[in-house]
Amino acid sequence: MVKVKVLLPAMGEGVIEATITQWLKQVGEQVEEDDPIVEIATDKVDSEIPAPVSGKLSRQLFSENDVPKVGDLIAVIEAESAEDVDESFILTEDDTDDSKSAKPKQTSVQDEPKEQAEAEMQTSDDRTETSESESLGSASFFSPLVKSIAKAENISFDQLEQIKGTGLHGRVTKDDVLNWLNNPKVQKQTKQPASEPQTKSVGNAVPAPEISIPSLPGDEITEMGRMRKLIADHMVTSKRVSPHVTSFVEVDVTNIVNWRNKHKSDFQEKHNEKLTYTPIFIEALLKAIADYPMINVSVSGTKIIRHKQVNIGMATALPSGDLIVPVIKQADEKNLVGLARSVNDLASRARSNKLKPDEIQGGTFTVTNVGTFNNITGTPVINQPEVAVLALGAIKKKPAVIETPSGDTIGIRHIMILAMSYDHRVVDGALGGMFLDRVGKYLEDFDQKRTI
Repeated sequence: MVKVKVLLPAMGEGVIEATITQWLKQVGEQVEEDDPIVEIATDKVDSEIPAPVSGKLSRQLFSENDVPKVGDLIAVIEAESAEDVDESFILTEDDTDDSKSAKPKQTSVQDEPKEQAEAEMQTSDDRTETSESESLGSASFFSPLVKSIAKAENISFDQLEQIKGTGLHGRVTKDDVLNWLNNPKVQKQTKQPASEPQTKSVGNAVPAPEISIPSLPGDEITEMGRMRKLIADHMVTSKRVSPHVTSFVEVDVTNIVNWRNKHKSDFQEKHNEKLTYTPIFIEALLKAIADYPMINVSVSGTKIIRHKQVNIGMATALPSGDLIVPVIKQADEKNLVGLARSVNDLASRARSNKLKPDEIQGGTFTVTNVGTFNNITGTPVINQPEVAVLALGAIKKKPAVIETPSGDTIGIRHIMILAMSYDHRVVDGALGGMFLDRVGKYLEDFDQKRTI
């Protein structure tokens, strides 16, 4: 038998750890290669780790709610052979297989005798208490996310020490800090003077404090799920950071509707991809960004960061009712087929919880399709740290004036509304208006004679 390591994989820039949310396979169970064996969560996305080989899951090195770091050994699979596995993933006698002696956080070695595990756990706890007491003053045992929130909220190290941690070994978690801040007494202590405006880091925003709401007959109280809390934080942060302005333009997309209806079957047969409206709209958007590159920027303090890459985020509704924004990287380098392939792939994997953390990072402009829900328009919230977001409304048949060389006529046309919210710190009405109008013009001038 060969013992194969299962490591916590790298998950994108800035992600250094993840929470074990659920073991999908238990010790002793048979697993097939690529079967998901554990669910993990970061502050950006939930994901699954697949089995690298077929075999029997022999060890779990972390319990649910533990927080391993990238590269940590989290499980071991016993396989008949591992011919296609890199040698570095084979567990040998030289490896420190007893992870408890190396990492105090790893407290779930399920195949060891109970007495031995309890003895090692006590030793581990002793070491943890010693290391934490020795690190006072450096806050080295607080996670980077906790320290980042503390900095943004003007929380001193002494105050952090007063927070009761609910994590492993009393570790202070993000929720512990947010709950502490939501205490009305604490809010008075940490509130900054008006003369010292506070800048919060994106993703670390603190939700508004609970307000007193009269109880009504039949009310049910439900705690927000983890992803809903992240969405709420992100939306509140965006409205605080960016002065939002929203512009609208009505667009005649009859040429696009007719062309798609004519070619969608052939497109799928030729490219094995479904042709939706989204990649067509993104194609027009990319042309307009090339014309007005100052819409493809971010703001950091008083600095404007102009992005060379054009990475398009596409807001995707999940079956759970939550929202996620996978990103088409370097979208401007793709043709219509490539855009359709990316849109279909990312949307499908988003809905099945298969996205990787780095696939929801690095966006420079976001599109949200409110027309999916038969809404004609909306006022979208900017996806920080971007400066603009485009909402695509539902396409409706309407009577419209058609200008012809021989005079105006009235006909039935396919009309939609584009709505774009933009950050008025760097995008004025002129730039926002011209850009949105240019997107509309590219859609209206769509070539019905183009091939697939």
